[in-house]
Amino acid sequence: MSPTPITARAARKQDKSATILKLAAASFLQKGYAATSMSAIAAELGGSKGTLWSYFPSKEALFEAVLDNETAAYRQKLSDLLESCGDIRATLTRFCEGFLEKVNSPEALALHRLVEAETIRFPEVGRIFYERAPRLTYQMLGRYLEQWMDAGRIRRDDPERLARRIIALCMSGVHQGLVLGLVERTSEEELRHDIEDSVDIIMRAYAL
Repeated sequence: MSPTPITARAARKQDKSATILKLAAASFLQKGYAATSMSAIAAELGGSKGTLWSYFPSKEALFEAVLDNETAAYRQKLSDLLESCGDIRATLTRFCEGFLEKVNSPEALALHRLVEAETIRFPEVGRIFYERAPRLTYQMLGRYLEQWMDAGRIRRDDPERLARRIIALCMSGVHQGLVLGLVERTSEEELRHDIEDSVDIIMRAYAL
């Protein structure tokens, strides 16, 4: 059965939105937030600026949509990794593996550098990034940790604060070297060392 006109229009709108997000993501990562303009994206898209604005009313809204689009699959993967296997150490290890795989990717490193470079002049960049990426990850991990606290399996604490500590520990090793350009790539052994150290520190501090 052929799609109804409404369904066809919705599909075209979805395709157009996906194209805009792809163009915008490339522009933000290559040029930075300040040098990316709605007019340039509209020109590359081949339509009027008004058409672009009908999808995204501002560059700030477009940047937020790009982040949502780029992190949706990643958030789902982390959520799946937190499906408890009955062993908190094993689950946290899997979570840290998935987390570092994402944040150490070239795209994530480029985004991290963009945010750090632009957020002083454009505070909205840091705010949007925090709300759409780190904060959601802290909340997701915090909800998992709270279940173990409620079950009396780990020491009671603010679950979201504990989530921030775990993530900070994960990012304190080879990830920092990658962000600063001190190393170009990392080995599986180095990643495993960072992950095992991070989980071991948390378990030693919080296990009952």
